[in-house]
Amino acid sequence: MVKAADRAKNPARSSVWLETRTSRSGGGPAGLDRDRIVAAAIRMLDEEGLAKLSMRKLAAELNVTAMSLYWYVDTKDDIIEYAVDTVYGEIDLAAVDAAGDWRDRMRVLALDYRRMLVRHPWMSPCAGYYLNIGPHAIAVGGKIQETIRDTGLPMDRQPSAMSAVFQFVYGYGTIQSQFESRAAQAGMSQNEFYGESIKAFRDDPQFMEALEPMTDLLDERASHGSVTEIWDRDFDYALDVLVAGIEVMVARESAAGTGT
Repeated sequence: MVKAADRAKNPARSSVWLETRTSRSGGGPAGLDRDRIVAAAIRMLDEEGLAKLSMRKLAAELNVTAMSLYWYVDTKDDIIEYAVDTVYGEIDLAAVDAAGDWRDRMRVLALDYRRMLVRHPWMSPCAGYYLNIGPHAIAVGGKIQETIRDTGLPMDRQPSAMSAVFQFVYGYGTIQSQFESRAAQAGMSQNEFYGESIKAFRDDPQFMEALEPMTDLLDERASHGSVTEIWDRDFDYALDVLVAGIEVMVARESAAGTGT
C-alpha cells in the first residue's frame, strides 16, 4: 500500500499512474470493482465537491465497508486521479477527428473541454494539482498537440499557442462552473442570481461613479434574457479571436521566414 506520507516525500513523482500496486491476497467484495468506485466518486464530487469526499462516505454510498475500497485503491488521491482521467474521456475525440481542418478541430476540442469543466466543477483544481497522465488525458493532450501542429506555426511557437487557447478555455470553464455552483447554492437560477447581483451593486450609491465607464457594457449584458446565451456568445467570439490571432501569427512567421 502506498501511504500518503510516502507520496509527500516526492510529490513531483506521486501519481497512481506511476506506481506499481501491490497485489492483494484473496478477493475483494462481490460486485465491487474500481470502475464502480470511480463512478460513485464522480457522482459524489459533482453533487458535493472535493471537500466532502471521503473514503467513509464513498463506502457508505456503495454499501460496503471503508476497508473494502482498499482492495482497489491505496488512497483517496488514487480515486480522484482515476476520476479526473475518467471525465477527460468525456471529450469526444472521434468528433474532433471528423471536424476537418485545424480551426474546426480546435473549436470542437475547446467546446468539449469547456463543457466537461462546467459539468464537473471539482475538475478545475484537480487538473492543476494532479499529474494528468492517465490514458484519456494523454489522448486529449495528443489531439490538442496535433491540432496546434497543423496550424503551421513553428515548433517553438506551438506551446504558446496551445496555452493561449486552452488556458483560456480552462479559465472560462472554471469561472462558468463556479458561477453555476454559486447560483445553485443560493437556490436561484443563473439568470436570477446574475440579475440580482448586478442590481445589488448598480443600485448602491458608492459604486455609481466607479461604474460610470462600464454603463454601456452592463446595459448590453442586461439586454440578454439568458445568462447561458451570454456564456455561449462570449465564448464563441473569444475563440474566434484566438483562431484569427493564430492565423495572423502563422502569416507573420511565414513572412519572416521568406524575408518579405
